[in-house]
Amino acid sequence: MSGAAAVVAVDNNRRADLLRVAARLFRERGFDGTTIRDIADAVGMRSGSPFYHFKSKQEILAAVMEEGLVAGLPTAEAIVAGGLAPREKFRALVRAHLETVLAEGHDFIPVLLYDWRCLTPLLRQRVLVLRDRYDQLWQDLVTELYRAGELASDGKVARLLLMGAINYSVLWYREGQGSDLDQIAQEAVAMFLRRAA
Repeated sequence: MSGAAAVVAVDNNRRADLLRVAARLFRERGFDGTTIRDIADAVGMRSGSPFYHFKSKQEILAAVMEEGLVAGLPTAEAIVAGGLAPREKFRALVRAHLETVLAEGHDFIPVLLYDWRCLTPLLRQRVLVLRDRYDQLWQDLVTELYRAGELASDGKVARLLLMGAINYSVLWYREGQGSDLDQIAQEAVAMFLRRAA
């Protein structure tokens, strides 16, 4: 690896560390309750060093949200485009989404859910490009489920209610205490979809 490539790799690792730590702190303390100094201290940097990677705390927040969406999109796209029956696609998509929001170190999407209003309008538009792609995958599956007779509605409200209920798990789920992610995904199928014939 050349000297320039090594510098880029170190910069990318530092940026990834900043995003991971910022996501954890934003999730624990909220955006307003977290300072740049808190983030820098947690990564072992000087307080001004995060500005080498990001223009502002707002930029860090947007990047945290984008990181979560970028991480979840490929799996969700593969599930929705795959050859599973609609009911199995739903179970797989719920399971993948639960992993994205609940797995250890996956603090990115919970930050999006609870600190969305902290973004400036311009940064919100940037994140919306990815969020809309993710939401469209869910909407496509809701429509597929409706056409298969599995759901009573294929409207936007149906998708929002489904996703809202699943996303709420970030407030009550505790790993190793009660149901695991596979069991929760199966419960979601049983609760939301019509009983299999």
